[in-house]
Amino acid sequence: MNTLTRRDFLKYAGALSVLGSAGCASLSSGSTPRIVVAGGGFGGATCAKYLRKLAGPAIGITLIEKNRRYVTCPFSNTVIGGLRTLDALTYTYDTLARKYNIDVVYDTVTSVDAAAKSVSLLGGKKLNYERLVISPGIDFIWGAIEGYDEAASETMPHAWKAGAQTALLRKQLVDMPDGGVVIIAAPADPFRCPPGPYERASLIAHYLQQSKPKSKIVILDAKDKFSKQPLFQDAWDELYKDMIEWVPGSQGGQVTRVDVKTHAIYAGNSEHKAAVINVIPAQKAGALAHSAGLANETGWCPVDPRTFESKLHPNIHVIGDACLGGKMPKSGYSAHSQAKVCAAQITALLLGQPPVDPSWINTCYSLIAPDYGITVAAVYRATPEGIVDVQGAGGVSPREAPRSVRAAEAIYADGWYKSVTSDAFS
Repeated sequence: MNTLTRRDFLKYAGALSVLGSAGCASLSSGSTPRIVVAGGGFGGATCAKYLRKLAGPAIGITLIEKNRRYVTCPFSNTVIGGLRTLDALTYTYDTLARKYNIDVVYDTVTSVDAAAKSVSLLGGKKLNYERLVISPGIDFIWGAIEGYDEAASETMPHAWKAGAQTALLRKQLVDMPDGGVVIIAAPADPFRCPPGPYERASLIAHYLQQSKPKSKIVILDAKDKFSKQPLFQDAWDELYKDMIEWVPGSQGGQVTRVDVKTHAIYAGNSEHKAAVINVIPAQKAGALAHSAGLANETGWCPVDPRTFESKLHPNIHVIGDACLGGKMPKSGYSAHSQAKVCAAQITALLLGQPPVDPSWINTCYSLIAPDYGITVAAVYRATPEGIVDVQGAGGVSPREAPRSVRAAEAIYADGWYKSVTSDAFS
């Protein structure tokens, strides 16, 4: 296993310190360029905050977000497993507005005029920008699974956008009788949070073991392998015995159709019925990315790997799940890391300085039980071909680690969550 030591971390994180020097120079007091940030998740909120920290008061920053409260997808599986409440994962933009003097507008961007460098809002406003940052997250490809559309998700929840869907899936589990079967349909790559379906299965199993021990979970997977697979499967064998069954795509796991009326799901040549069916659909960049012409035929947004500036429209940057981030996974922490670099590069560009070569860090914790955590971490750098991982930096939790290490990683996961949410929203 390759481990990321504190010395390695500081060495690679030093790229952010270099970028931060862009904020040491002064922007011209004779002009007030405005940066508009659309989307208030980990990417957008962090970018707006760090633009202010780096560029100071000489720029105007507007953050556009339709919801006054943001519920994090990270740790939403703990709500589904009964370990936390949605309120514990809910944040506001009050501190960003008050402490960092960010103009937070609760509205929806309806169109982007890249030539005029302006955005139009549902409420009727039009805002001009010097640079636009879009962090729209993901949308679902409805209909990729026959019979599964937005209406079907009210019966077979996806719970892949945190909030009402999270609460619905939790309620279905609570209402399920002991002995019921839970099916999780996992999509093909790429999708938001690659370890997420397997952490979800783990925490549901923990809940069922405590409350409904005769029940079972079946994962119908479009893939033949998944993130941290050996660590998950070792833990399932140790903690949950035969409660979790994983069916890979090549062995009949790829879901092709659902029938909401009969509450059935079809994979391979088989029909499956269950008390609770959690369908995680195929995904693409959020709707704004498509309406603004920032996505290509892949459904995601090609960007300059150093600055995250769109390859399709100048002066627009795309960060977070929506962008084609090379080897970086689509995760909240990736978005958070990309946002800081993007803020620093925009500051440099406003100062007339060339962008520098950045690096990024991503860490993904997964809880298999409240006292059992596993981790994957990596460092990334930009190349002309895209973002690649730095060989020898990072790695996964050791497979033969004792339970004390797993317990410590569960504690670290909680600390990581508190740290990243504080940095984004406080």
